[in-house]
Amino acid sequence: MDDKQRHPLRDSRLDRSTAEHRQETPQALSPTYRLAFDDPEFLTRPELRPVRLQLELLKPELAMDEAGILSTVVLFGGARIPEPSRRDTARTETLAELSRYYDQARRFARLVTERSLASGGTEDVIVTGGGPGVMEAGNRGADDAGGRSIGLGIVLPHEQSPNAYITPELSFNFHYFAIRKMHFLMRARAVCVFPGGFGTLDELFESLTLIQTGRMERIPVLLFGRPFWERIVNWEALADAGTISPEDLDLFRYVETAEEALEAIDTWEGAGQRRVVIPGR
Repeated sequence: MDDKQRHPLRDSRLDRSTAEHRQETPQALSPTYRLAFDDPEFLTRPELRPVRLQLELLKPELAMDEAGILSTVVLFGGARIPEPSRRDTARTETLAELSRYYDQARRFARLVTERSLASGGTEDVIVTGGGPGVMEAGNRGADDAGGRSIGLGIVLPHEQSPNAYITPELSFNFHYFAIRKMHFLMRARAVCVFPGGFGTLDELFESLTLIQTGRMERIPVLLFGRPFWERIVNWEALADAGTISPEDLDLFRYVETAEEALEAIDTWEGAGQRRVVIPGR
């Protein structure tokens, strides 16, 4: 035990171990006799949701603090985009064409990680949603560079295993989408968004909303694949309608390659500043 954690009271781990060797009497075997923090049935009760939210925020935070992770570069993108060598497995021709962004995500993550390692490996650590497709490419690129990367998984009925390229001690699993989203952005120095579906759009718009409203400092928000994004979202129509301001269109930038993305991150105007006035409001 670390000296700074020493205290004269019995440690919870010790009591947990002791309780496991209890006598098998009706009283000792009763669920009510279990230590509260060692009772899964108790911890998953609806009334304990506030505690679970706190635990889910705290566990990854402590692990990343202990790993020395100071800042991250976030990669969002579609789970269904295959690597180019497997483009023939894509469900649609569009997905097959988008496979080129698997390589761009992988290359970008490798370049970012190489720069991170040159300065100690604690800044600009790649973080993804931990799944397949573009997420796998991001973790894989960091692994190519010999560096660490983070995976923030979520329990889904059809997808349970984190991809094989995440640093094992930085592989996390979430029940609450909201807490997972907080961890994506709490250390983010840049957000890079590749073509994707509902989940990717959700994460993109949430990031833009936080920056737009001044709830989050300005950071680079990079959209890989201008043709895809302009087909999916009519940004100018939003500005023309007045539902966003023309200035909001400057909150993100299109890029096509890993090199363009690195240049954009390095030259991003207003990075670290927070909006005080929302244009158009």
